[in-house]
Amino acid sequence: MNKIVYGETDASGLDLISSLWKKLIEYHRVRSPSFTGHYGRVTWDKRKKKLLEKSKSGAIRIDLAREGTSGTLVGYCVSTISKEKQGEIESLYVEEHFRRCGIGDNLVINALKWMDSNSVIKKIVGVGVGNEEVFEFYRRYNFYPRTMILEQVDNNRKGA
Repeated sequence: MNKIVYGETDASGLDLISSLWKKLIEYHRVRSPSFTGHYGRVTWDKRKKKLLEKSKSGAIRIDLAREGTSGTLVGYCVSTISKEKQGEIESLYVEEHFRRCGIGDNLVINALKWMDSNSVIKKIVGVGVGNEEVFEFYRRYNFYPRTMILEQVDNNRKGA
């Protein structure tokens, strides 16, 4: 595998990750059959708007991983810090053929260092149903399931 170059940006660079974010949504749509409708309706513009709103009342950081030779973006991690000093890994994605090479680890480590440097009180990450295999990955950083929220699926709007 070629060298990976890491960088970061702020809210102004959100559009850099839009194509990878769309792949993440498709990944979740396939793995969460009860909520395929939800993943089918969510758009980049809606997600971007929510992240920008969070950044106005707190802070946002986007860690980027690029393939060194071509400069192609192969992974990202979006993190936020709320005004209450809660840090959250909002979104993490690494292209499939670049997984299990330490890229996700580096992205999360950089995000957590940023949170620590901003004295967050609590750190969280949400994991979509069907993606429980990432629990092992997040355990390396002392993230564990705390609460499971069940949501009723409206059969007329599968996966509202």
